[in-house]
Amino acid sequence: MKAIILNSYGKTANFEKAEIPLPKILPHQVLVRVAASSVNPVDCKIKKGLLSVGPPLPAVLHGDMSGEIMQIGESVTEFKKGDLVYGCVGGFGDLPGVLSEFVAVDSQLIALIPKNLTMEEAASLPLVGITAWNALVDRANVRKGQRVLVHGAAGGVGHIGLQLAKALAAEVHTTASSDAKIKFGKEIGADVLINYKREKVEDYISTHTNGEGYDVVFDTAGGECLDNSFTAAKIGGSVVSIAARAKHDLSPVHIKSLTLHVVFMLLPLLRGMGRAHHGNILRKLGELIEEGLIQPKLHNRKFNFEEVEDAHRCFEEDEIMGKISLVSNW
Repeated sequence: MKAIILNSYGKTANFEKAEIPLPKILPHQVLVRVAASSVNPVDCKIKKGLLSVGPPLPAVLHGDMSGEIMQIGESVTEFKKGDLVYGCVGGFGDLPGVLSEFVAVDSQLIALIPKNLTMEEAASLPLVGITAWNALVDRANVRKGQRVLVHGAAGGVGHIGLQLAKALAAEVHTTASSDAKIKFGKEIGADVLINYKREKVEDYISTHTNGEGYDVVFDTAGGECLDNSFTAAKIGGSVVSIAARAKHDLSPVHIKSLTLHVVFMLLPLLRGMGRAHHGNILRKLGELIEEGLIQPKLHNRKFNFEEVEDAHRCFEEDEIMGKISLVSNW
């Protein structure tokens, strides 16, 4: 089958088109004809050799996919041939990625595509949707009436996170770096929009929370954003981070008696434990999507699988709003 592979990792690594063997499925797997994928920051970091969680070389990258089931493993009962499914299914550890004609997929990691999504939209959702669910539902237990701050209104995780918090009946405030991204956040339902380049944390806490702070703060960027999240949380509040790899002063966490959660969405793929929860999350997100409460947004530039190098370059150089999609051209 056709595939896009990497023969090395590092700053000079380049994607190449290749022919590789068609995968054979195990009893718990399904064979999916891949229709679309999307770009996540982790894909770019793996390619550059900045994260050592990529598959063995020569490697097929990218985890997010949508597609059609072509073959069913003998122990799979919840899907049938012809089902349209989506999930984050590989590109990490010993799991091959999805930039290929077909991929063998653990059936626990996928769900049926919501009826009101295109293949491209569905392929943009799994990693960011599961991450947002892990953070806001599994960890922070966001609930009606809470005031929630989601950083990065136009980011992949941020734009889903703010919609999910709204669907959970919270009052949602969000940060962004430009007027265009502020407009984007408003269009997808944020209650309060904050340009963090113009307003200091102390200022927007004072203006928008009467100095009290937030019940839950969702850090989607790490670094200084995580430090600011400690400042933004109210006494006894919660901070959830998906990027906690730097060094931080935890004094504010202690002084304010905060709860700090760290989410690493890839663990079930890397360790093989808890994969069924990913499929369950996608089913629950699918219900919210079909109710019109969440809508994944695509960046305005489109790419096919053979243009993945350009897609990575676009992700790193352009002002991205939403997710960059990749469509199979095979």
